[in-house]
Formats: sequence, structure tokens, C-alpha cells
Amino acid sequence: MTAQANVTELAQEIGFDLARVAPLEPPPRAAEFEAWLDLGYQADMAWFESQRSRILNPQGILAEGRSLLVLGLGHARSAIHIEGGGRIARYAAGRDYHNAIGRMLKKLARRLRESGLVKASRGIVDAGPLMERSHAARAGLGFESKSANLLHHHWGPWFFLSELIIDQEFSPSEMPSIGSCGTCTACIDACPTQAIVEPGLVDSRLCISYHTIENRGEIPRELRAKMDGWLFGCDVCSEVCPFGGRAEGGAERFGTHAIVEENRLIDWLRSSKEELAAPLIGSPLQRPKRDGLARNAAIALAHHPSEDGHDALRSALAEEESGIVREAAGWALAYAHAQDSGTRTALERALERAETESERAGLTASLEELG
Repeated sequence: MTAQANVTELAQEIGFDLARVAPLEPPPRAAEFEAWLDLGYQADMAWFESQRSRILNPQGILAEGRSLLVLGLGHARSAIHIEGGGRIARYAAGRDYHNAIGRMLKKLARRLRESGLVKASRGIVDAGPLMERSHAARAGLGFESKSANLLHHHWGPWFFLSELIIDQEFSPSEMPSIGSCGTCTACIDACPTQAIVEPGLVDSRLCISYHTIENRGEIPRELRAKMDGWLFGCDVCSEVCPFGGRAEGGAERFGTHAIVEENRLIDWLRSSKEELAAPLIGSPLQRPKRDGLARNAAIALAHHPSEDGHDALRSALAEEESGIVREAAGWALAYAHAQDSGTRTALERALERAETESERAGLTASLEELG
């Protein structure tokens, strides 16, 4: 068995479903990445621009690096629905994949060193400066879809990518016949906010996943009515993909986090930072922080109106410390409970207490929308 075969075999022994080798070279879609940046489609995710040179030249990530071991780990599971309405992206329902895969990468790196196959390596899970889907497609793990996902013939879009840069130069894995989207435009047609502006090109400024996870400010008003109750992330493009329904298994590796099973939609709005701190340990849901989750929950409650939801929104509008959450609660009340006799009064009182120009503008707009 060749050294390269030993490397991929060890990766699979560790537990990775997919393991292939790509050259440590500029990503095949480097030009598309630069065009995406130049269009401003990264929104306020400034790290893409600050890491531009490293993303375009991955040799700079590890001085001794010679090859890129690209790895895949399946996580297919059923849709995650929250009691009282709302959705959470499937990948975020269990243990944080960054931690779980990070441990696997460290174990693999240690085994490779002990076997004498590599001396130096650098593991990357999602957040590193790599165009991982482009490199993974080059390695043959799948093909890049019109929604900018990577699709595999078995796992569809439901698998995590990670990489191990190694100091040994191996031949790139032979490219299999991995397919294409063909004439299918299901993801483009189904995207609630039309964030897929053309095949393979996503404008983060319109993307529900970006706004519910990375955006720390107010979500644009013109998008809120289209968000359909997503508390964290969005799976629409993956769920409508013909490849998306083919995958089975993998979720048991990550389990389902207790807070995902136990919290109702109103709990995500009502819970304080202190109340969420311990339950969110080890969950990807920590990323938007408490205020982001509460803001998202307020908007989601507008899509799933109920008496309890109405009461939670009224309380948030009157008592919430975060202006971003208050403004979102005001919008949700105006959107879903416009006929309630107390909504206008609640909004007017909140407007009197507004602390920032942005909050005042949002509450004023909600009042105007009441007519």
C-alpha cells in the first residue's frame, strides 16, 4: 500500500467518511471568490477580505505544507422544528462540529506523525482561511452546486468539510465522475430571499443564514417577512435539492443538544444571557450570542403567532435590555398582531424609551405600518 493510501485509510479509521488529496495550490475558483468580494457579497464578514491573500495562496498557512488532505463527515438528520414554531438548521442541532471534528483532526495528525507519514500538519475546520468547497471539489469529494453547496452522490449537502495541510507531497486523488446540477434550479427557485443571485453565487446580504448567525445588528426589514421562522441558519436550498433527500445517517455522531429539544420558541426570546450561558455550552447556537437569538426568535414569532407569543413580544418590547431585540419585537407585533388594540400603545411607549436612532427609526416604521 502506498503512503498516500495509508493516509486516507487512517483518516477513515479515525471516523471520516470521505478522505481525498488535493494539491496545496490556489483554489480552482479563486477568480470567483475575488469577484464575490469585490461585489460586497460578504456583507460585514470582514475576515474574508482580511484573509484574502491566505485564501488565495494556501501555501502561506503552513510553511512546510505540500498537500491538502480534504475530509468529509456526514451529518444527515430530519428537519429540526421548535415547539411553538420556528426552525433550526439541521447541522446545528447537536454538539458543535468545530469541537468534534477538531478532536478528530488532532487524533489523525498524531497517528500520521506516529506512523512516520507526516512530520508537520495544520488542521482546519470551517473557520480557517481556505475555500474549502473549491479544494474539496478539486479532490473529488463532490461538485459545487448552484446554491454554492458541495454535493456528494450519497451525502448530498449534509456533510461537514475539514482539512489537514500536511508536509508531504502526494499526487492529487483521481477525479471521479461526480455529477452536476444539470438543468435543475430548485434551490434558486426556492430561496425565500432570492439570495442565490445566479448559479453558484450567493449574496450574503440577502441570506437568512448570514442574518440569523453572523449579523449582529438589525435584520433588514424587507427580509423579515420572508424568513419563515428560522431561528438559526436556513436549510431551504439543501432541502429542495434532489441530492438532499438521499442521505441517511450521521446525526448520531453529534446527538441532539438538550436545549434544542427543550426550549420553546418563546423561551429563546425570554431567556437572559445568564440563563442561556450554561445550556448553550458545546452548541453551535452560541454563535449569534443571546441578543441575536432573541432577535431571531422575535421575528420567528411573527411567522407563528400565538397568544403566548404575543405576550412574550409585548414583554420584550417593554422590558428587554437590548434595543435590537426591542425593535424586532416591535416589528413582530405590528406584523402579526396589528389588530390587537394594545399594539399601537405598546409601540408608542417603546418609541418614547428608544435609546438609538436605529431603534427609533425601526419602531417608527412599525407604527407607520399599522396604518
